[in-house]
Amino acid sequence: MGLYAMSCSPSFWARVNLGRFAMQRAAVLVRRGSCPRASGPWGRSHSSAAAEASAALKVRPERSPRDRILTLESMNPQVKAVEYAVRGPIVLKAGEIEMELQRGIKKPFTEVIRANIGDAHAMGQQPITFLRQVMALCTYPNLLNSPSFPEDAKKRARRILQACGGNSLGSYSASQGVNCIREDVAAFITRRDGVPADPDNIYLTTGASDGISTILKLLVSGGGKSRTGVMIPIPQYPLYSAVISELDAIQVNYYLDEDNCWALNVDELRRALRQAKDHCDPKVLCIINPGNPTGQVQSRKCIEDVIHFAWEEKLFLLADEVYQDNVYSPDCRFHSFKKVLYQMGPEYSSNVELASFHSTSKGYMGECGYRGGYMEVINLHPEIKGQLVKLLSVRLCPPVSGQAAMDIVVNPPVPGEESFEQFTREKESVLGNLAKKAKLTEDLFNQVPGIQCNPLQGAMYAFPRILIPAKAVEAAQSHKMAPDMFYCMKLLEETGICVVPGSGFGQREGTYHFRWRYKMSVLPDGLQHHPE
Repeated sequence: MGLYAMSCSPSFWARVNLGRFAMQRAAVLVRRGSCPRASGPWGRSHSSAAAEASAALKVRPERSPRDRILTLESMNPQVKAVEYAVRGPIVLKAGEIEMELQRGIKKPFTEVIRANIGDAHAMGQQPITFLRQVMALCTYPNLLNSPSFPEDAKKRARRILQACGGNSLGSYSASQGVNCIREDVAAFITRRDGVPADPDNIYLTTGASDGISTILKLLVSGGGKSRTGVMIPIPQYPLYSAVISELDAIQVNYYLDEDNCWALNVDELRRALRQAKDHCDPKVLCIINPGNPTGQVQSRKCIEDVIHFAWEEKLFLLADEVYQDNVYSPDCRFHSFKKVLYQMGPEYSSNVELASFHSTSKGYMGECGYRGGYMEVINLHPEIKGQLVKLLSVRLCPPVSGQAAMDIVVNPPVPGEESFEQFTREKESVLGNLAKKAKLTEDLFNQVPGIQCNPLQGAMYAFPRILIPAKAVEAAQSHKMAPDMFYCMKLLEETGICVVPGSGFGQREGTYHFRWRYKMSVLPDGLQHHPE
């Protein structure tokens, strides 16, 4: 009988199963030291089967545990070099304390206040109704028949769904993003800047972070002194240093002027560039405006100076503009790099390569979990555009739900639509409360001995300087901690307030800070903070 015919025979599988049972039974008996002599299914005694199994076990050599293939010594050293302070040791400790509180362990406080990260909804900010209505309709289209939803929300949901494969958010989109959403982003930029935007230059991303990482992957090359240098502000958002480490690029620090409200000085850019040329090839200049963690808003003149510097030195500009809605000081206004670039004339607008980024996570929306974002890339070489799309295609597409959320941000209700009044009221309420909290945070910090806080012009954070006495610095060193890490750990353990030490963002030597997300209820010295 052939092998195939045997395998189709019921008696074949019966014999296999009986044999398997006999082997298992024999192994059990060997372990028990008991070998009865009853006959087995194929005419052998259990004792015979047990004896064979026992012999096989004796022949097999004992093995020591195999060494792990992946260890700290063998892993990718670039990954090991990555640090991300906003979810670092302080946050892990905060999680431990929360678990202790849940177990009933007594602390001087009853809850941990997480001021370490800009997660608006986790801090109590309410979602914008219109955005969630459209997302509900897109996620569950049966609701399109419900009278509980306004027609302008239904109109947007239908448009998004019609552009999705199978009329479903569950389908893949094009790697560059859903076409109609890219068109809406281009229309938004055109309205914002008064400068035309091409949907072909729009790339939808998994939050702004994904776009920043992707562009840097394209830009980093070379080795030794020709390795790409990436200029980043200090203090910086730790995404930048993390991606630079991961890509084995060279981090080039330029310092913001703390004594001048964290201003960006072009002379400091020149100093940093000049020094960097000794050991790398600086090709990229990153700007965060409004600033994270520093909360400053750059003036138009400053942006012009930066663009001229990038044009002069042949640098690729990355403009992180995710806080563009978060401007609170009446003396400040957000100016996009794209708008200023084009207003400076064709010599600049036709030559300076610029990637700018926006997100659903900040602004008045605070929709961090949707991971929606976009980047606009202009003056990119046509062949490089093909390489960018290829790189994006590796991850198939950004979350389509996040793309839909981004569409609502750039295509909100307009005057005359049913939802306009409520949307406007909710948006202004969020931004108004953030502005009050920014001012109150600044004022209260400056009342605390040993803390100095610059004016908070925008974004969502304060980055106050803390004056740490010499003995406290010595105590931190004895614990092998940076002084500001030591301060923040003590703050967490004694008050339950979780903030991020300034050393995680970068700071001038000899100065100490922490970053504070200012939608809080309590300040470190116990001052009450109830702006509402």
